[in-house]
Amino acid sequence: MTAGLELLPIDITGYRTGNTDIDYLHRFDSGQPGPNVLITALTHGNEVCGAYALSVLFKNNIRPSKGSLTLCFNNVDAYHSFDAENPGASRLVDEDFNRLWSDDILDGERQSSELSRARQVRGAVATADYLLDLHSMHLPCPALMLCGTAAKGRRLAMAMGVPGHVVADPGHTAGPRMRDYGSFAADSGEKTALLIECGQHWQDTSRQVAIQTVFHFLDALGVIDRDTAKPYLADSPAPQKMIEVVGPITIQTEAFRFTDDFTGLEVIAQAGTIIGHDGAQPVITPHDDCVLIMPTHRPRVGQTAVRLGRFID
Repeated sequence: MTAGLELLPIDITGYRTGNTDIDYLHRFDSGQPGPNVLITALTHGNEVCGAYALSVLFKNNIRPSKGSLTLCFNNVDAYHSFDAENPGASRLVDEDFNRLWSDDILDGERQSSELSRARQVRGAVATADYLLDLHSMHLPCPALMLCGTAAKGRRLAMAMGVPGHVVADPGHTAGPRMRDYGSFAADSGEKTALLIECGQHWQDTSRQVAIQTVFHFLDALGVIDRDTAKPYLADSPAPQKMIEVVGPITIQTEAFRFTDDFTGLEVIAQAGTIIGHDGAQPVITPHDDCVLIMPTHRPRVGQTAVRLGRFID
């Protein structure tokens, strides 16, 4: 095992050629009426847990009993650039694959490795009725399901029963994510997308969460038989907690710093508590029982330092 890394990339080259004309994208049609379901991994190349989850679906010949199931490894070029001496560098080649998902960007003239791949898989994303995008996090934090602000996302996340924390979050300020593309982000309609952060990038628990989550997703949609899903479903999962994002803290200066080594899901009991400083400006919690969501320990001006949330019913 590479020092400090429990979870390493696996060989996915056997999945390059599938039954579509797009590398690393496979579609299985049941021949029966039903939803078009899409599961994606490696949106960021260093978030390897999703590759393990898709490999389990392939190796066990999981097929939909109704509708269709599409499996896609997204940023494969970044994934294949993995270097154990600098594992985080395989997150991307040129730019963040998950900040490109608007028609203006995809139809624009800009070129990059990530844009080329996004344009290849765009059709599968656009035609999906349900999407699950598998991610992991830089810091050790319990898994989070990011369901968006529409009620349909919350309903699907809660129907799955896992993970324990569901976050109702708006679009990302740094650019549109795949989860928010097109009708996925609309309050109306049935098209629904979820993004799960399965845990820390290199911890084996993120692999376990990713595998479990894809089966809960397929089971909740009723597109595979319960007997097929059952061996992978959580035994008596704990009741889920819903967190509503009330706003991001955007970094304004090069001198941003937290007051503690926050890793995520810390609950700050009292409103007005100082959790950091942005230059000379204190960063304070706006309400009691404020939840810190995905704080960054690599602050950059213009990026989100942390999202603040509150528990809701």
